[in-house]
Amino acid sequence: MSEHPQVKIETFIAAPPAAVFAYLTDPEKIVAWMGSEAATAPHAGGVFLLKGVGQRARNARGAFREVVPVHRLVYAFGWEGDDDVPPNSTLIELDLLDRDGGTLLRLTHSGLPNEEQRDGHARGWTHYLARLAVTAAGGDPGPDPGVPARNL
Repeated sequence: MSEHPQVKIETFIAAPPAAVFAYLTDPEKIVAWMGSEAATAPHAGGVFLLKGVGQRARNARGAFREVVPVHRLVYAFGWEGDDDVPPNSTLIELDLLDRDGGTLLRLTHSGLPNEEQRDGHARGWTHYLARLAVTAAGGDPGPDPGVPARNL
């Protein structure tokens, strides 16, 4: 198989696209649902940095490739010190569609090297998009516990 595995998730968020977009780009709003520190420059070529939480916390690093305010974000992504998914080695695409008084968020995370990484990132995105949905709708998801371990 020549194509890398990818994560595709759609989720509805009971908030307008502009509010969701802010929670994806504003460092102070990002840490309300994910991570402990963030730095962003949301323009093509701008930096995306995120410090993780928990005992197995990792730092994410990447660069924005496309920014269409309130509608679309595309950025390269990876983990510092990770040989499988190093910084800027994968691509995250987020499309925000105005639906039913809220936002349909479509996420595609491509370029992952294998199924194990795809499954781990799918768990992470499922966890964090649920927290984003609560936060963007005006709720409090509570402290970020980090991504739950895989059930064995």
